[in-house]
Amino acid sequence: MLKWLLIALAAVVLYKLITNERGRKDKDDRKRRERKIAAGEMAQDPVCNVYVDVDSAITVRDGAKTWHFCSYDCRKKFLDKLEAEGRPLPPRPDDEA
Repeated sequence: MLKWLLIALAAVVLYKLITNERGRKDKDDRKRRERKIAAGEMAQDPVCNVYVDVDSAITVRDGAKTWHFCSYDCRKKFLDKLEAEGRPLPPRPDDEA
């Protein structure tokens, strides 16, 4: 009986240690992301509102403004919306050929 009680206690302690470490890691990841956003290293996708890394994002230049996207689908939706509003579209890379 004492053996099972000790095993159960060890399992609970181990579970608490693992979940506490995971929670701490999530908190650190959130802080790191917030610092990147504040430093301008991450930008918000205007279509799906996901934050993306500026260096690896898909971009569209509209005059002086650069829009950053998480995927080509979001980029296409954004360009289609601009076209529907009657705004001139920036040249697409696949149209330049």
